[in-house]
Amino acid sequence: MFDDCIIMAGGFGTRLWPASSSRLPKQFLPAGDRSFFSAALDRALSVIDRNGRVIIIAGKSHVSHIVKACRDYPPEDLNRFLLIPEPEAKSTAPAIACAAMYADWMAGKERKMLALTSDHIIEPVEKFKIDAAAAEAFAQADKLAVFGIVPTRPETGYGYIEAGTLLSAKAEDPKVYGVASFREKPGGEQAERFVEAGNFYWNSGMFAFSSKFILDEFRQKAPRVILPFGKLRAPDERSLRIEHGLRILWEWRDLDKAYRDAEAVSFDYAIAEKCSQTIMVRAGFNWTDMGSWDEYAALTGTGEGDVTRSKDTEVFQTGSKNCFVDSDIPVALIGAEDLVVAVRSGKNGENGAVLIAKRGETQKMREIVEQIKSAGRQELL
Repeated sequence: MFDDCIIMAGGFGTRLWPASSSRLPKQFLPAGDRSFFSAALDRALSVIDRNGRVIIIAGKSHVSHIVKACRDYPPEDLNRFLLIPEPEAKSTAPAIACAAMYADWMAGKERKMLALTSDHIIEPVEKFKIDAAAAEAFAQADKLAVFGIVPTRPETGYGYIEAGTLLSAKAEDPKVYGVASFREKPGGEQAERFVEAGNFYWNSGMFAFSSKFILDEFRQKAPRVILPFGKLRAPDERSLRIEHGLRILWEWRDLDKAYRDAEAVSFDYAIAEKCSQTIMVRAGFNWTDMGSWDEYAALTGTGEGDVTRSKDTEVFQTGSKNCFVDSDIPVALIGAEDLVVAVRSGKNGENGAVLIAKRGETQKMREIVEQIKSAGRQELL
């Protein structure tokens, strides 16, 4: 079991725009009966020991969403949660550095830590726990453990891990490999070659490590990330605020300055790709990134027939086929085919927007987001 679990919940999830935005990011959208974020909390609780902590890193603007999700947990679990609100978004390396530094300070001894994403679907939890245990054993031996997902298609939206030598000895244990290389998001032909090769895996973005090991790695390989946090003093009880039982580090002195001075860079680029002690656990669990409207439709679509919808969406249709609708106002379709329709009316005082996309093309959302930014319309995001 791990001593601490870090949940990275600071992303904006623009690939599911306009349902996901800076005000309500993807991780707080419903994924079945629970949100992605609540499912991540459940996973974290399943792999930490009875004295373990769940350290949540998220933007200040998302605190209300996190408080709302956490207040459903019993007091014995709430007491294990701690939220560190990020003054600004600086990618995953500063988030992990901050959480590892905090854990190391507060415990006064080395901690076994697992960094989890907050916007993925991972099932079943029992297989996840088995793989996490394998990662923990290597983390305890001063390795950086990553989780590789067996690719089901030549995906251009994910980074890849090239597996090296098989390290696990027993056939019944999870497969563990050395890491030969990390690869950035490939083009279509290269993605096909990766899948055909058989030793390339999707990078899940989850990591296991010991606190001392990872802080040493930061100091050696990413000093511009870790040094600003090294100037902080350990927070005390006066730094805490309690909301509905959730402990929040609202007043950690000089945290704003540390974030302002820290280099904005991903953990993969700052540490994982440069670390010579990285191993990969081949995931035995099912993993969905929910990185497109096509995947979200497959997960959340309800109703029978040729038009499915998200929960609470009202749809009227005739002569339409293979469509999915997610809307906060009623939508009517006539003779529509192969479409994803997402509507946010702005009735809650936010900016309204509509997405109409051909199914199978929704990975191109990043191009739309760049156009919105180039047009100076960041308020839409």
